[in-house]
Parts: sequence; C-alpha cells; structure tokens
Amino acid sequence: MTSTSESQPKSAEAVRRAAVMTHGKPGTIGPALERLERIAGEAGVELLLPGEEVEKHGIGEPEHDLAAADVAVVLGGDGTMLRALQRFVGTDVPVIGVNFGRVGFLASMGHDELETGLKRVFAGDYRVQPLTTLDVVTNGAEASAVNDVVVLSATRGRMVELGWSLGHEDLGVQPCDGMICSTPTGSTAYNLSNGGPVLVRGLDAMAVTFIAAHSLHARPIVVPRGLQLEICNRTQDVGVTVIVDGHVLAELDGDSPIVVRLGDRHALLATLPEVTFFRRYRETFAT
Repeated sequence: MTSTSESQPKSAEAVRRAAVMTHGKPGTIGPALERLERIAGEAGVELLLPGEEVEKHGIGEPEHDLAAADVAVVLGGDGTMLRALQRFVGTDVPVIGVNFGRVGFLASMGHDELETGLKRVFAGDYRVQPLTTLDVVTNGAEASAVNDVVVLSATRGRMVELGWSLGHEDLGVQPCDGMICSTPTGSTAYNLSNGGPVLVRGLDAMAVTFIAAHSLHARPIVVPRGLQLEICNRTQDVGVTVIVDGHVLAELDGDSPIVVRLGDRHALLATLPEVTFFRRYRETFAT
C-alpha cells in the first residue's frame, strides 16, 4: 500500500461489522457505548468487542476475530485512537474516532455528533487515509510506532550524548535530553511541541528532532524512506529509555544501537469526508 497526500474514498457498501474500543476509564465516555449500540442496532451493524472491552463494561461476549470488522469505532481521545491504530496495523480495518478526550486531533467527530456521524459511517460515507509507521529495533526488542519513537535520558535532569547516523553516514554526537523520531501522524504531538516540523498526512517520511539540544546548530531533519536512522548512547554514566507511542520498549545502560526506519505496514485512519487534515490542524493549532 502506498501513502498518498489525499485520502481515498471507502467502498459505498454499508458497514456490517464494527469493532469497538473505548477509553481506559469507562466513566470518561459515560453512556456513549449504549448510544453506539442503539445506532448500530438501527443500522443492522454487528458490534465486535475485544475481551478487554467486555470485561471493562460487563456486556456482550468477547470477539477474537476483530480483523473481520469493516471498521473500528473508537470512543475516547487520541491515546485510545493510537491504541486502536496500533492494534489494526497491517490489516484492512480502518479506525474512526469519536472524541471524548482533550485534543482529539485524530478523531473525526465530537461526542455530541456520535449519532449523526456514525449513521453516516455505517452507511459507508467515510474516507480512509493510510498512515506511515516506524519500525524500531534495539537490544533484542522491536516494535512498530504509529506516532513516534522517543529516546530519552533515563536520569531526569541529566543530559546524554547521542551518536547518530543516517543511511550509515555518521552525523556526529549531540549532547541533548533526547531525540524524537516521528511519523507524519506523530509530528503534531511531542515533535511539534519541541519545535519540530509538521508533516502532512500522506508523506512517506519521518521527522527527527532533538530534545533540548546543547547546541546552536542542531535542527530537525525530515528523512525519506530508505534511510535508516541509528542512534547510540555515548554517555558513560547515564542510560537511555526507548519509548514507543508513549510506552517503554527498553531501558539501555550501554551503547546498544537503536535502529529506526519507516515501516512496511500501514495503519488506516477513517474520517468523515469533510474532516480533512488541514481542517483539524486549523481547529486545533491555528487559533
């Protein structure tokens, strides 16, 4: 699958099965699941709930074949959206969000639009955008990221010296608090707040941004597919933590290389046709 700058129209066929994922705290979404069940029943849509959702809400039977869903509906914020996108990476299941969080940049509708928005989704009125992912490997551990891979000093308040190379070309050693490697999706998160560039959805690239670099010349860089990034901690007495989409992947005390590259698999983000990247960018950041 090739990412493009324009989202692609989904088949006009109506949705028949929808997977459901919700915020980690059921109280955050209130009666939203009951509202979803009502809309699904009216549209003839079967809801597929993973085991953790059944346990969380005490309803239904766990569904293990979530890949049979036509779409995944998320009731939550951007963190829940990331969890869902991670779960369906490499499948044909697009993920659409109803925002119950603070920012909701990845969501397509607000919680007050649940009924009207999901009626349209279940009728097939939505678009799908393939999202670039990152693969990271270090010290026997590996993972895929939808948002970002972050390498941080393991000791709060202590700087680390990170050696880095791109495409096997040495780019030196940079004293800093860490480094962010972000997808276009993640470029509007930690990367943006740290002064990194915004990458429009559809770009097949990652942004590399230093955190609190001890330099007047360290600047973010945008890296295309085919150039592997390798990071090594050159600090003798301070380790680093490797974080993937907000979760710790590894704690490294030595100079084990951390290799980050653009992944071969995509996540699929579904949106209502009018909810474009630039509309969400304007609503979220440009005011």
